[in-house]
Amino acid sequence: MAPAIMLAADAPKLSSANTGFMLICSALVMLMTPGLAFFYGGMVRVKSTLNMLMMSFISLGIVTVLWVLYGFSLAFGTGNGLLGWNADWIGLSNIGLTELWDGYTIPVYVFMVFQLMFAIITPALISGALADRVKFSAWALFVALWVTIVYVPVAHWVWGADGWAYKLGVIDFAGGTAVHINAGAAALGVILVIGKRVGFKRDPMRPHSLPLVMLGAGLLWFGWFGFNA
Repeated sequence: MAPAIMLAADAPKLSSANTGFMLICSALVMLMTPGLAFFYGGMVRVKSTLNMLMMSFISLGIVTVLWVLYGFSLAFGTGNGLLGWNADWIGLSNIGLTELWDGYTIPVYVFMVFQLMFAIITPALISGALADRVKFSAWALFVALWVTIVYVPVAHWVWGADGWAYKLGVIDFAGGTAVHINAGAAALGVILVIGKRVGFKRDPMRPHSLPLVMLGAGLLWFGWFGFNA
């Protein structure tokens, strides 16, 4: 009887404080995406501002839909070292509102939303390398494909309980691997394929709005407190 009592006492219980904290952190990380849009939007010429802004904002819509449909399941479900899977998480169809994330005191939904914010901003980071280079429609397609083929598996590798990198003892501090290295490598790859801007080193390409750049930098700085939580 005593061991059973101990197990029941040690079982994680829903914590309103931890849940509220994670929701605040999720909101802060979400704020970084429009901050990134302003930062990049101010760094380009006037003619590219709208396209640059929307390249970040469209990530909010596309990645959210894909993450809910299958991204979260593939990234954090139980599978193998390369990819996860949990049929109950497809479309979030079989997750209870108070169902806790394994070993923690926050709901699965809250953990899903927090991780969604990282998935959103990662492709948005790549957009800065493509200023003046791609059509908006091509970028939207790239976001959908890249998140599915690249981000989701890498997130599973480093954050999934059975990911091969996680099992090797890799510790991803604040998305250093899944977000920053991942986005940086992708940005380098796409610019090597697409090439230089038309008029590079011939036409002036000065930032058109330093106040917009500073506003974006401030939002990124503020949101970083949630990003590093």
